Amino acid sequence: MSAPVETRWGRLANFWSDFRQSPVAVAALIVIATVILMAVLAPLVAPQNPYNQETLDLFDARLQPGEVGSGGYVHWLGTDAAGRDVFSAILYGLRTSLIVGMMAGTFALVLGAVVGLIAAYYGGRVEALIMRVIDLQLSLPAILLALVLVAMLGQGLPQLVAALVAAQYAYFARTTHGAASAERRKDYIEAALSTPIPARQVLFRHLLPNALPPLIVVATVQVANSIALEATLSFLGLGLPLTQPSLGSLISNGFQFLLSGRYWISIYPGIALMLTVVAINLVGDQVRNVLNPRRSR
Repeated sequence: MSAPVETRWGRLANFWSDFRQSPVAVAALIVIATVILMAVLAPLVAPQNPYNQETLDLFDARLQPGEVGSGGYVHWLGTDAAGRDVFSAILYGLRTSLIVGMMAGTFALVLGAVVGLIAAYYGGRVEALIMRVIDLQLSLPAILLALVLVAMLGQGLPQLVAALVAAQYAYFARTTHGAASAERRKDYIEAALSTPIPARQVLFRHLLPNALPPLIVVATVQVANSIALEATLSFLGLGLPLTQPSLGSLISNGFQFLLSGRYWISIYPGIALMLTVVAINLVGDQVRNVLNPRRSR
């Protein structure tokens, strides 16, 4: 039993050794870890609960960065029109955006992997029908599908996650189908199918493991896309309600004040969104390079 454990640890060590060859990717990973830590510890780190009406004071509305509010503490990033501390609002908004991104990415991965495996396993008309539907969906922009679905389902966290999953699962299905189809044609799979082995065992013990490396890469990209899509929908007023803070709704709240010089209400949440999405994409690029078997070592 010790050999497989040592093999897994050895693979993990090799992966990290290859991953850290890119200082940019390591820096991006540190940024992601910091963002997640700050979001988890938001109730402890944030000087104010920005969505507790009892702690808000309209006399603190639109304070410039560095000014001291009526609560006696410095608003390092200023306040918005409701007197919310922008730094605190960003921390709470990060929590919501990360939850939406991770939930949508995870559910889309599971759904897309199952659909892709079914298409590769059965082949024939089933494969043709499923892949034509996937190709049709991939021909449409994900933001357009998400807009239509959110308009149909309404506002709320479950509705938003469901819309993002429906708009993004096709990427995972296409990736899974490509990897599983190549494995499906091999002799040992054909031999396994000629025996009374259950279909789920062939799917999840032989086909799925070969599709995991590309799925991991797609997952990192789609988590970043989910965060960006949520921000876009919330900015347009179709995402989460104002009672559920997110980076998109924070940017939308301050957009009307940009021309009046109160840039900090929108700019700082926008910077937090940009750093989060870019860092996830940089980590995903390096993961793709490490998992690529044809890359030069």
